[in-house]
Amino acid sequence: MCGIVGCILKNNEKVAPILLDSISKLEYRGYDSIGIATVDDNKINIKKDDGNIKEVNNKLDLADMDGNYGIAHVRWATHGDPSKINSHPHTDENEKIAVVHNGIIENYLEIKEQLLNEGHVFKSETDTEVIPHLIGKYMDKGLDLESAIRETINIIEGSYAIAAICKEEEKIVATRKNSPLIAGIGEKGFFVASDSPAILKYAKDILYPEEREIVILTEDGIKIKDEYDNYIDSEIIESKIETIDWTPEMAEKEGYDYFMLKEINEQSTAVKNTLTGKEEIKNIVNELKDEINRICFVACGTSYHASLTGKYLIESLAGIPTEVIIASEFEYFTNALDDKTLIIFISQSGETADTLLAIDAANKTSKTLAIVNVVGTAATRKADYVIYTQAGPEIGVAATKTYLSQLAAIYMFSFILSDKEYMIKELEKVPEYIDEVLKDTSSIEEISKKFKYADDFFFIGRGYSYPIALEGALKLKEITYIHGEGYAAGELKHGPLALIDQNIPVVVISPPGENHKKTMSNLAEVQSRGADVFAIGSCDDDFLISKSDDVFCISPEVDELIAPLIYIVPLQLLSYYVAIERKLDPDKPRNLAKCVTVE
Repeated sequence: MCGIVGCILKNNEKVAPILLDSISKLEYRGYDSIGIATVDDNKINIKKDDGNIKEVNNKLDLADMDGNYGIAHVRWATHGDPSKINSHPHTDENEKIAVVHNGIIENYLEIKEQLLNEGHVFKSETDTEVIPHLIGKYMDKGLDLESAIRETINIIEGSYAIAAICKEEEKIVATRKNSPLIAGIGEKGFFVASDSPAILKYAKDILYPEEREIVILTEDGIKIKDEYDNYIDSEIIESKIETIDWTPEMAEKEGYDYFMLKEINEQSTAVKNTLTGKEEIKNIVNELKDEINRICFVACGTSYHASLTGKYLIESLAGIPTEVIIASEFEYFTNALDDKTLIIFISQSGETADTLLAIDAANKTSKTLAIVNVVGTAATRKADYVIYTQAGPEIGVAATKTYLSQLAAIYMFSFILSDKEYMIKELEKVPEYIDEVLKDTSSIEEISKKFKYADDFFFIGRGYSYPIALEGALKLKEITYIHGEGYAAGELKHGPLALIDQNIPVVVISPPGENHKKTMSNLAEVQSRGADVFAIGSCDDDFLISKSDDVFCISPEVDELIAPLIYIVPLQLLSYYVAIERKLDPDKPRNLAKCVTVE
């Protein structure tokens, strides 16, 4: 869960400023340390330290390094505390090789012990440091950098995206397994990176290396070899180039204080973009419809909550048995799969480690469909079918617009699957409803001031509103560090009601519909026990307005079937403004990273 970048320029221009700019675009992937290594005059130059990019750059001036090729890294710690010594890049003891790495080397302890017995000296507590030592060991035996990396990946186990440089060879060599890595072709030079926002400013033609392929960057271009040392045909490489149409500005704040607020305000556009994929979804459904009698969603975190909404939709509208499984738990359910089961994998990044492993397992027995945001990622190459949400780049760690785009795709899929394609007309109104919610958020800003000192929150809803109660609680936990729990409203009396008192705010989600009266009874239950109630519902609901301590009114009135696409917005805003009141950075929640590439 780190970010890596490598770049080699065609001329003698300094690469360090480009590496710094590029790695800054990946800070959402990790932000406890930063480091850059370049090669100049047969010497590896390294600057690195713990802290966020701005802090470290102010101290070290990271752009002031000579050399026209190098690598950079931003870290989210897994092995070893955030510190200068544990920061990447890591070198062998002769400082001939420098390496950046994203992932986890599972057998690093036994490798390290063997290397120590051979006389190697280690400096850090990281798993990564065994990689440059192994490469150095093989290069000391006469192998070049590329061959030494090939030998190294035959020994290490786990997940990795690796980029390496050597002071004796004017090239960058990179490879991957179960971690994201792209290669970019630009006018000034050639790149590798963890994600496209890092290099969009410099390269829009993108290649997606397969696992264990070896990517070689020189001033002359990009070459790719398979794991057996065979060059991949240039025509095959050319055919795999994807041109990314995102602009660099799409990944910038554009006047907003934080990416999260910008991305919340981009949600109406994101939903519009997702809805343009209706025909592709229709084609997928038509191909699958008569071949399946069961559906299983597999996802993590926010995508799991989107999947729960999918279960409600598909079972109520299409009558097809549907279940939702957390991706990391999927391996315990594989014996129940068959060729009549459609497994739908949802991942905003398309690189979530648990989800990718689950796709591999599902492909052995069942049809697989991936719903993702990023073109060409591992999930899109593994699954039988793909739906792109087209939300654009999302930099804030806490998912907002990618969640809504996932929901929009799931709604379209469900409507078409249940022969209710006419209901998509209701979806086409959703962007307008979202914009209406975003017109005036001042009441939520005021409410957040009252709730910023709370230690616990409850979020309750029924039916289609239950998954967004879970998502609202997750957003609160992620960026405010306040404990939040989402519950099906009817479950309160089966235990959780014992916790309700005047110190626990309760967020009640209650759109108009058949569940509304029951939810209002639950509202009364928590209020009679002293809870401070913040309700989200219709502006015409007299009971909601008169009985709640605070209300955010949704206008115009929307049916509870569509409500999750609109009612989630004030929940996102509540978490955002509480985080701001608590003087926290909502874009960079502690202990979290955007793309979870380890199990």
